[in-house]
Amino acid sequence: MISHALTIIVNELKKHFEDVYGVPFTNDEAGLGNLSEGLALVNGGAGVARNRLIFSLVNIREEKSLKNLPNYVRNDATLRASYENPPVYLNFLVLATATHTDYTNALLVLSRSIRFFQAGNVFTQDNVAPASISTNAPANPLDRLENFKLIFDLYSPSMEEINHMWGTLGGKQYPFVMYMLRMLDLKFRAVHSESGLITEVAANFSHKNPIGN
Repeated sequence: MISHALTIIVNELKKHFEDVYGVPFTNDEAGLGNLSEGLALVNGGAGVARNRLIFSLVNIREEKSLKNLPNYVRNDATLRASYENPPVYLNFLVLATATHTDYTNALLVLSRSIRFFQAGNVFTQDNVAPASISTNAPANPLDRLENFKLIFDLYSPSMEEINHMWGTLGGKQYPFVMYMLRMLDLKFRAVHSESGLITEVAANFSHKNPIGN
């Protein structure tokens, strides 16, 4: 589901580049990649491709404000309640890096991407193109998002955080921007038990006479 979420964003960004700036969709202006693998010396070589905007997942945080949710789902139509573990709500730190060999082009693509998220930072199944959901989607339906709300907030790391991050990635710093992706809920539907709902409470009580008096 994480890969599908980022794939949807990449597809939307490619569509934006094509519609607004006339960049052909087949140029692969954006994609997913692990920068710790290093950058390829030539296109098609080992490492992350050059001349692209690479999205990388650098951290995962749990949304603790939604941790204590009820562990049951009420169905008023069947008057049944199913008990299952609540979803895990996660926030992701996403790094967008311009790997262009030409520094001017790197800044150009980076600024276009920032404007893309500024124009609309909330993505749902209703406001993205259907092709963005289906293109390069995971093969297994269980790994795909159905109902989703992806919120991208600009994240400004400190110089110390930047130093640690690029040191961990093991490479030189390239033009980049970071976003906090909130809140992707991960859930595997596994019902543990079911029971009927309480629909009536008896209020009439009677006492038996004591025995032996």
